[in-house]
Amino acid sequence: MLRSVKEYQPQESIAGSIWTALGLPSRGATLFDLVRTGLPFEFLDRIASLLQIKREVIAKAICVSPQTFARRAKAGRFSTIESDRLVSLIAVFQETLTLFEGDVSAAKEWLTSPVRGLGSKRPLEMLGTRVEANAVLDLIGRLERGVLA
Repeated sequence: MLRSVKEYQPQESIAGSIWTALGLPSRGATLFDLVRTGLPFEFLDRIASLLQIKREVIAKAICVSPQTFARRAKAGRFSTIESDRLVSLIAVFQETLTLFEGDVSAAKEWLTSPVRGLGSKRPLEMLGTRVEANAVLDLIGRLERGVLA
């Protein structure tokens, strides 16, 4: 456990944008088209590797059952809704990385731990709907600005 700021040692970080690291645009027509047609299943491995989170945990976070997960793997593509949730996950992770100054381990820890500002829910569990993802993004913004309430 960290006892003081002086003891803090940053862990592995991602230089630049996670969007760039994944080879995805962060906005615009290309992203819209990719989400609408469904992200290729291979992006799941890229996301899991960058976030250092198991594929099955990410599938659960975006509300994909094990049976659907197997079908998507076979088809090679996510549905529009699942792709939208993956994009929300990427956006939340990008903002979390910014909050933790690029420290992947700290960002992962925060995403997978109960957070008081989210009713003691884990941010990773709040990606099933746009409303939940926006609540996580709003909280990150408040934390960055030092606004507690």
